[in-house]
Amino acid sequence: MKFTRRKLAATLAASAAAAMAQPQTPSSAVPSEELNAARERIRTATDALARQEVPMATEPAFQFKA
Repeated sequence: MKFTRRKLAATLAASAAAAMAQPQTPSSAVPSEELNAARERIRTATDALARQEVPMATEPAFQFKA
């Protein structure tokens, strides 16, 4: 499928307009039960990660290059 620059620009403009048209919900609209459940899931995941033993000899999967 071939896109011309004009079609690409029109598509991007249309998607930006659609995103702006959607109503924004305030953050206070989240029910406290939902918020507490999300915090509990994060706490559980954090605890599970903290229990994992990682030897110091383990190297990261990336390298920093200057």
